[in-house]
Amino acid sequence: MGKKIIKVGLLGLGTVGAGLIKILQINEEQVTQRAGSKIEIKKILVRDLHRMRGVEVNPGLLTTDPREILDDPEIDIIIELIGGINESRKYIEGALKNKKFVITANKDLMATAGAELLLMAREEGRNIYYEASVGGGIPLIRPLKHSLGANKIIRLLGIINGTTNYILTKMSLDNMDFDAALAEAQAKGFAEQDPANDLEGKDAAYKLCILAGLAFNCKVDFEDIYVQGISGISSRDVFYARELGYDIKLLAIGEELEKGLVLRVHPTLIPLKHPLSAVLYENNALFVVGNAVGEVMFYGLGAGSMPTGSSVAADLIDAVRSINHQVENGIMEVNFQEKPIISMDELPSSFYLRLQAEDQSGVFASLATIFGSENVSLNMILQKHSVEGMAEIVLVTHATAEKNFNLALKRIKQTSAIKKINSVFRVIEK
Repeated sequence: MGKKIIKVGLLGLGTVGAGLIKILQINEEQVTQRAGSKIEIKKILVRDLHRMRGVEVNPGLLTTDPREILDDPEIDIIIELIGGINESRKYIEGALKNKKFVITANKDLMATAGAELLLMAREEGRNIYYEASVGGGIPLIRPLKHSLGANKIIRLLGIINGTTNYILTKMSLDNMDFDAALAEAQAKGFAEQDPANDLEGKDAAYKLCILAGLAFNCKVDFEDIYVQGISGISSRDVFYARELGYDIKLLAIGEELEKGLVLRVHPTLIPLKHPLSAVLYENNALFVVGNAVGEVMFYGLGAGSMPTGSSVAADLIDAVRSINHQVENGIMEVNFQEKPIISMDELPSSFYLRLQAEDQSGVFASLATIFGSENVSLNMILQKHSVEGMAEIVLVTHATAEKNFNLALKRIKQTSAIKKINSVFRVIEK
């Protein structure tokens, strides 16, 4: 027989914490029934006791002292929602040492220290639940760990950052330039006032660390991931991509090849017919290819108070059931293998290139000659209108080794008729 009431300590009452409280209030009966116990938030750690919040809570629940939560023997579960790395790691380690189950939405921490924390959890006979660390309200961690557990995962393709997807959608559908689209994303709360981590691809790379580890059963270091952001994309690139039959998306890509893993986050031209092309605005999606299930896609809101709170609440139900039924969860992440990482130079890819050249005869021929000499074949070429003797040329290559393309690009830059390389992006066909 399980406990009638499970007491919980909440670290942080920001956007996600407020969403969690609302869900526990409006869906109390359903959550209690599925968990098998009534869930009671006993204490909430905040930085300011008097700040206005997005949800009504009893002021007596609030504290600025983490020890009131971490050292309370009545509290069985700690939910960490403060973010960051150093402080949150210290709190989670303290919770595990005090034999508490842990739930976190902290992608940065789980990407950089998740393996060590999960090992500690196993040693303490507890577990860490982290569904909300990736994908907001979209279930991704559970499917990779359980629903697709019998598959060998071949490939992951993810739009897992809502800020960049919103910007690129506005550039594509509303012909906005980059700065205007970013300003609108900030005004609507989809982008931070300092959006560097999103725009540079770091946020997506942290999430790929977590997803790729589960998908490929290996420990992934952030440094293993090639990362390129979206700040180099212009409205002209978006326009030309659509003319050629593509959208531009910031994709997180993980693949297991014979020689090892390829892990990368970068702007990518993706065919308009691909399911990920239809993922618009702040929505996220993960496209998974397994050797048994084939192609599946998970889609929905990748951030926000209620969607992310929904994932935290689902983890809370799991944790309560583990306590009540004394289930040994088995932490698979501590058994991850070491796998080699394939460098980007060795990876075959198609490329989109936009450049400015003198509007004179022989330019196309010289480009074709240079590419041909480096074993790069051309798939599509567009020449746009000439302005003051300068022509804009857009081309897409067939798949080639990245090092070959880079050698050709180096020679093109040294060609006198080529005045500027405007953009270079990778292309995927499926």
